[in-house]
Amino acid sequence: MLKYYNYDVVFQEVPDEVSLAINLTNCPNHCPDCHSKHLWEDIGEQLTEDEVKRLVDIYRGDITCVLIMGGDASKNEVEALAHYIKHSLNLKVAWYSGRYNEPANISDFDYVKFGPYLTEKGGLKSPGTNQRFYKVVDGKMVDQTYKFQRH
Repeated sequence: MLKYYNYDVVFQEVPDEVSLAINLTNCPNHCPDCHSKHLWEDIGEQLTEDEVKRLVDIYRGDITCVLIMGGDASKNEVEALAHYIKHSLNLKVAWYSGRYNEPANISDFDYVKFGPYLTEKGGLKSPGTNQRFYKVVDGKMVDQTYKFQRH
Protein backbone atom coordinates (compact mmCIF):
# COMPACT_ATOMS: atom_id res chain seq x y z
CA MET A 1 0.00 0.00 0.00
CA LEU A 2 1.35 3.41 -0.96
CA LYS A 3 1.27 6.10 1.69
CA TYR A 4 2.26 9.74 1.42
CA TYR A 5 3.54 12.18 3.99
CA ASN A 6 3.02 15.48 2.16
CA TYR A 7 2.89 17.17 -1.22
CA ASP A 8 3.81 20.50 -2.80
CA VAL A 9 3.90 22.25 -6.14
CA VAL A 10 7.53 22.35 -7.32
CA PHE A 11 9.34 23.94 -10.25
CA GLN A 12 12.89 22.53 -10.30
CA GLU A 13 12.56 18.77 -9.95
CA VAL A 14 11.23 18.21 -13.48
CA PRO A 15 12.67 20.65 -16.03
CA ASP A 16 10.08 22.56 -18.05
CA GLU A 17 7.19 21.30 -15.89
CA VAL A 18 5.18 22.58 -12.94
CA SER A 19 4.82 19.45 -10.83
CA LEU A 20 2.67 18.29 -7.98
CA ALA A 21 5.32 16.40 -5.98
CA ILE A 22 3.95 13.71 -3.68
CA ASN A 23 6.39 12.38 -1.06
CA LEU A 24 5.83 8.69 -0.39
CA THR A 25 6.80 7.00 2.85
CA ASN A 26 8.16 3.56 3.81
CA CYS A 27 11.35 4.08 1.81
CA PRO A 28 13.46 0.90 1.91
CA ASN A 29 16.68 2.52 0.61
CA HIS A 30 17.85 4.28 3.79
CA CYS A 31 20.56 6.28 2.01
CA PRO A 32 23.11 7.27 4.68
CA ASP A 33 22.88 11.02 4.01
CA CYS A 34 19.16 11.16 3.23
CA HIS A 35 17.66 14.60 3.80
CA SER A 36 14.20 13.11 4.45
CA LYS A 37 14.76 10.29 6.94
CA HIS A 38 11.23 10.69 8.24
CA LEU A 39 10.10 9.15 4.90
CA TRP A 40 11.73 5.86 5.94
CA GLU A 41 8.83 5.27 8.34
CA ASP A 42 5.56 3.57 7.40
CA ILE A 43 3.47 6.67 8.11
CA GLY A 44 1.05 8.96 6.34
CA GLU A 45 -2.20 8.76 4.44
CA GLN A 46 -3.02 6.06 1.90
CA LEU A 47 -2.41 7.22 -1.68
CA THR A 48 -5.28 5.81 -3.72
CA GLU A 49 -6.44 6.87 -7.17
CA ASP A 50 -9.23 8.86 -5.52
CA GLU A 51 -6.74 10.66 -3.29
CA VAL A 52 -4.49 11.49 -6.24
CA LYS A 53 -7.50 12.86 -8.13
CA ARG A 54 -8.45 14.96 -5.11
CA LEU A 55 -4.93 16.43 -4.91
CA VAL A 56 -4.76 17.03 -8.66
CA ASP A 57 -8.15 18.76 -8.62
CA ILE A 58 -6.81 21.29 -6.10
CA TYR A 59 -4.14 22.38 -8.59
CA ARG A 60 -5.82 21.55 -11.92
CA GLY A 61 -4.80 24.18 -14.46
CA ASP A 62 -1.69 25.12 -12.49
CA ILE A 63 0.29 21.87 -12.84
CA THR A 64 1.52 19.97 -15.89
CA CYS A 65 2.97 16.92 -14.15
CA VAL A 66 2.59 14.67 -11.11
CA LEU A 67 5.92 13.73 -9.54
CA ILE A 68 5.96 10.57 -7.45
CA MET A 69 8.82 10.86 -4.97
CA GLY A 70 9.80 7.39 -3.75
CA GLY A 71 7.72 4.26 -3.68
CA ASP A 72 10.61 1.86 -4.15
CA ALA A 73 9.02 -0.60 -1.71
CA SER A 74 5.91 -0.79 -3.93
CA LYS A 75 7.14 -0.50 -7.51
CA ASN A 76 4.08 -2.22 -9.01
CA GLU A 77 1.75 0.16 -7.21
CA VAL A 78 3.76 3.16 -8.44
CA GLU A 79 3.49 1.83 -11.99
CA ALA A 80 -0.28 1.35 -11.67
CA LEU A 81 -0.69 4.85 -10.23
CA ALA A 82 1.39 6.31 -13.08
CA HIS A 83 -0.88 4.60 -15.60
CA TYR A 84 -3.95 6.10 -13.90
CA ILE A 85 -2.47 9.62 -13.77
CA LYS A 86 -1.34 9.58 -17.40
CA HIS A 87 -4.43 7.98 -18.93
CA SER A 88 -7.28 9.06 -16.63
CA LEU A 89 -6.10 12.44 -15.34
CA ASN A 90 -4.24 13.33 -18.57
CA LEU A 91 -1.14 14.69 -16.87
CA LYS A 92 2.53 13.94 -17.35
CA VAL A 93 4.09 11.60 -14.81
CA ALA A 94 7.55 11.65 -13.26
CA TRP A 95 9.07 9.20 -10.79
CA TYR A 96 12.06 9.80 -8.53
CA SER A 97 13.42 6.42 -7.47
CA GLY A 98 16.39 5.90 -5.17
CA ARG A 99 17.17 2.65 -6.97
CA TYR A 100 18.04 1.62 -10.49
CA ASN A 101 14.76 -0.11 -11.26
CA GLU A 102 13.28 0.78 -14.62
CA PRO A 103 9.48 0.44 -14.69
CA ALA A 104 8.02 -2.55 -16.53
CA ASN A 105 6.00 -0.18 -18.72
CA ILE A 106 8.18 2.87 -19.20
CA SER A 107 5.57 4.42 -21.53
CA ASP A 108 3.39 5.26 -18.50
CA PHE A 109 6.09 7.72 -17.42
CA ASP A 110 7.26 10.93 -19.05
CA TYR A 111 10.28 11.35 -16.77
CA VAL A 112 12.22 9.10 -14.40
CA LYS A 113 15.14 9.72 -12.03
CA PHE A 114 17.16 6.75 -10.83
CA GLY A 115 19.88 6.33 -8.25
CA PRO A 116 20.50 6.71 -4.54
CA TYR A 117 21.91 9.90 -3.10
CA LEU A 118 25.63 9.42 -2.44
CA THR A 119 27.25 12.35 -0.65
CA GLU A 120 30.60 11.85 -2.36
CA LYS A 121 28.95 12.03 -5.80
CA GLY A 122 26.34 14.68 -5.06
CA GLY A 123 22.82 15.11 -6.39
CA LEU A 124 21.61 15.85 -9.90
CA LYS A 125 23.31 19.27 -9.90
CA SER A 126 26.74 17.70 -9.47
CA PRO A 127 28.69 16.78 -12.65
CA GLY A 128 29.93 13.61 -10.88
CA THR A 129 26.54 12.39 -9.73
CA ASN A 130 25.56 8.74 -9.96
CA GLN A 131 21.92 9.77 -10.33
CA ARG A 132 20.35 10.03 -13.77
CA PHE A 133 17.28 11.91 -14.93
CA TYR A 134 15.59 10.74 -18.13
CA LYS A 135 12.83 12.01 -20.37
CA VAL A 136 10.85 9.18 -21.94
CA VAL A 137 10.51 9.72 -25.69
CA ASP A 138 8.80 7.08 -27.84
CA GLY A 139 9.40 4.42 -25.20
CA LYS A 140 13.10 5.18 -24.89
CA MET A 141 14.88 6.92 -22.03
CA VAL A 142 16.80 10.01 -23.11
CA ASP A 143 19.30 11.27 -20.53
CA GLN A 144 18.43 14.82 -19.45
CA THR A 145 20.67 14.99 -16.37
CA TYR A 146 22.60 17.83 -17.97
CA LYS A 147 19.57 20.12 -17.53
CA PHE A 148 20.28 20.23 -13.78
CA GLN A 149 23.93 21.15 -14.22
CA ARG A 150 24.89 24.77 -14.88
CA HIS A 151 28.19 25.22 -16.69
